[in-house]
Amino acid sequence: MPEKKNKKTDQKLSKEESVLVMAALSALKRSYAPYSRFHVAASLLCSSGNIYTGVNIENASFPASLCAERSAAANAVSAGEKAFKAIAIAGEKEGEIASFTPPCGVCRQVLCEFCDPKKMRVILIGPPAKIRVRTLEELLPESFGPDHLGEKRAPAPSAGKKKAPAGKAAKAPERAKKG
Repeated sequence: MPEKKNKKTDQKLSKEESVLVMAALSALKRSYAPYSRFHVAASLLCSSGNIYTGVNIENASFPASLCAERSAAANAVSAGEKAFKAIAIAGEKEGEIASFTPPCGVCRQVLCEFCDPKKMRVILIGPPAKIRVRTLEELLPESFGPDHLGEKRAPAPSAGKKKAPAGKAAKAPERAKKG
């Protein structure tokens, strides 16, 4: 997918972000939305370069439902990722993307835990060929984060540090024998 210029913000999507958009669009068909019939998919780019997708999963007990953005974040964190770089989000009703679908407040807060909100790009996929890009900070100004609790935000992986591929467990360190 060629780089697209964003009319609203005059920003271009990188090649990585274009792949992210395609991943979100491809994941839409896996959404489980039998009640609202509003299907949402998200693809999350981590600092490692890995991409994780998620879809909304509705439940007859509505509060038990899960948003696509948190589904993608859970997939990433479950694979050991803790530094997010960008997310692309697409929503559709009756097989058509009719409007932009920004993340809800809870999803914004969850994403904030694993990124620098000033740098985290949120790519909203709208009606055919329209893209809107914002930073997480623009969508969640004055956010509450780990720094408010005296903690540092999750660090990006250090260069040269080899990590286990997604889906594979890293070898646990051996425990010292008592003695």
